[in-house]
Amino acid sequence: MKRKSHIRREILDLPLFLLIFGIFSASMIIPAFFAVVTDDLLASRAFFYSCLLGVIVFAMIAIAHSGRKARHGSLGPLLSLFSSFVILPAILAIPFLEALPTTRFINAYFDMVSSITTTGASLFDDPGRLSDTLHLWRAQVAWMGGLLMWIAASAILAPLHLGGFEVTSQAEPGNPDDRRTTASAPVNPRLRLIRSAGALAPTYLALTLFLWVLLLANGDRSLVALCHAMSVMATSGISPLGGTHDTGVSFGAEAVMMLFMLFSLSRLTFSKDTVTATQGGLRTDPEFRMGLALIIGVPLILFARHFLGAFDVSAPGEAYESGSALWGAIFTVTSFLTTTGFVSSSWAQAQSWSGLETPGLILMGLALVGGGVATTAGGVKLLRVFALYRNGARELERLVHPHSVSGAGTTGRRLQSNGAFIAWIFFMLFALSLAGVTLLLTFVGAPFEDALVMSVASLSTTGPLIEFAADAPITLIDLGDPAKIILIGAMVLGRLETLAIIALLTPDLWRA
Repeated sequence: MKRKSHIRREILDLPLFLLIFGIFSASMIIPAFFAVVTDDLLASRAFFYSCLLGVIVFAMIAIAHSGRKARHGSLGPLLSLFSSFVILPAILAIPFLEALPTTRFINAYFDMVSSITTTGASLFDDPGRLSDTLHLWRAQVAWMGGLLMWIAASAILAPLHLGGFEVTSQAEPGNPDDRRTTASAPVNPRLRLIRSAGALAPTYLALTLFLWVLLLANGDRSLVALCHAMSVMATSGISPLGGTHDTGVSFGAEAVMMLFMLFSLSRLTFSKDTVTATQGGLRTDPEFRMGLALIIGVPLILFARHFLGAFDVSAPGEAYESGSALWGAIFTVTSFLTTTGFVSSSWAQAQSWSGLETPGLILMGLALVGGGVATTAGGVKLLRVFALYRNGARELERLVHPHSVSGAGTTGRRLQSNGAFIAWIFFMLFALSLAGVTLLLTFVGAPFEDALVMSVASLSTTGPLIEFAADAPITLIDLGDPAKIILIGAMVLGRLETLAIIALLTPDLWRA
């Protein structure tokens, strides 16, 4: 018993990136077995040998590290998280490249970065070019990348007041606040990671399996249902069918997926382990309320636009067509707000019904707003948008009543002052990042409109924008290597966020 406890302690004391590498390497056995079942021997060998090699490398480094005292600074976990999005995809691309020898390493690496950052942008426009094993691997990597962000949000980003937590915090972003240290939030980052993983991983897995079963009950075949379930939970938008817009996905399947997308609107939908938790629950949660307002308001505006268009051209305007148009808007708006990127099969029907196209700028705006703090969604985040809204409303109130005093309480006053100021700084950094990535893409030859769409898609981790936001779908495979490298950097920046990258350069963290 003591020996098992000692071995377990030795494993937990290993560097965080090494543990993540070992888990991802061991997970390659899943597509290896799946490839055997589907008689895809080439992919089976590629994933089995990669799994075996990865586990051996992990064991060798773990043995060499045995006996060393673990360091529990603030920099290590954040640096490990950064390495997971930059270095780990190069390892994950090896079996992908072996199973698809007709592509190059840069393409496989791009695809793995896109998956692990839950962006979901694919270089392969034809889903038939990839085997079912590779489709499963892409969805699995994205699912594990989403779980990594779920855990990292409360165990790494929250203590450093990053990732949206800086809006409700008194400490400066990137600096731990020792005053908030309690028994439930220990100083040791490793203990925070263990507790967060133990609490969130079973919930994440259970929700994914439950969604998979519901999708199977709605008629999806096993692989499609599993990939869609993992993609919805991870907000990656990865589908073995190439999407949900014209592939025969039923209304029931879309309704179930939309229900589970709501988990990306607020952390309170599945956990109360962060500082965003309030006593009122979802009923008073600003993120969830703002998300629902957008889900209801934007589709009604789109429906009104299509209804007026149908009226002008004297279209029949049957109840079925109008109902399908409204549902298509609701599902698609929810999907892009949560940065998932699935499009309803009724989305095109709304356009054919009215004869009007839906501006891609609306989808880009929704993706930029993004989902909730400490969820798998990307974007600016609803809490930051709420902080800016509250601050703006307060300033307008002071114009009318200059001597008025805010009565929103301690949290409300913090959101209106320091929180709004930091949210504005992040928004400016995000805008500068967007401008910088767009300029770099145009510098290497991309048209301006395409460069803008690709920049928004990468920084908001909403890959399907590349297909639906532009006038014509953008073919990523035709881009040059410099453009692909720029997009890779943008995806990592969008997933980890600018403030976290800046925090990595903070001297206080290196001395911690």
